[in-house]
Amino acid sequence: MKRLLLILGLILAGDALADAAMDTPPSAATPAAAPASPGGATGADTPPATAAGAAAVKPATAAPAATTQVQVVTSLGNFTIELNAERAPLTVAHFLKYVDQGQYTDTIFHRVIANFVIQGGGFDTNYKLKPAPVKVVNESGNGLTNQRGTVGLARTAAPHGGDCQFYVNLFDNAALDPNQTRWGYAVFGRIVQGMEVVDRIGNVSTGSKGPLKEDTPIQQVVIERIERVPSP
Repeated sequence: MKRLLLILGLILAGDALADAAMDTPPSAATPAAAPASPGGATGADTPPATAAGAAAVKPATAAPAATTQVQVVTSLGNFTIELNAERAPLTVAHFLKYVDQGQYTDTIFHRVIANFVIQGGGFDTNYKLKPAPVKVVNESGNGLTNQRGTVGLARTAAPHGGDCQFYVNLFDNAALDPNQTRWGYAVFGRIVQGMEVVDRIGNVSTGSKGPLKEDTPIQQVVIERIERVPSP
């Protein structure tokens, strides 16, 4: 039950305060007509294999190089993410757009759950949710799974509700992957350097801070910036 509650909580924290329900459409491997999500939305419930999802979705038109890396500079150390544009082209382009805009500068890891995930990029150091109006098509059916050390895009209960918040898996979280009865959470990269920093963040003391009622680091873990790693 505890694990189920943690999974249900892996949505954008601004929406989690009001709605912590999961959705139930199919995986990309078996496209089919999807039922409405628990929140009642139907327009976003298209199979992961298609790009004709919610009206708010604005997918990128060109994918970046498949070997793009970014460095996440935090108050507890740095780690490097290798982005997989071959398997998750829309999500990677979407994430890099926010990186290049400086969206992540002086944000925090607002959700830390040991042996599950660390999640951040949405709140500033005053615990205010940063505007992130652009969302992306859910690519959870891309074959990448939520194994330890992989990076995924958090989202609202709506399948295509991911904006700028991301998470790193501290554990093999197969329950976050899609199947024939539900959408999953799209993996778009993996940690290639600094996993010890991720683990350090994953073990900080947590509690209630600002509008966030649980699982928030008592001592802020600040994302000072995220920047592209220059190609060799």
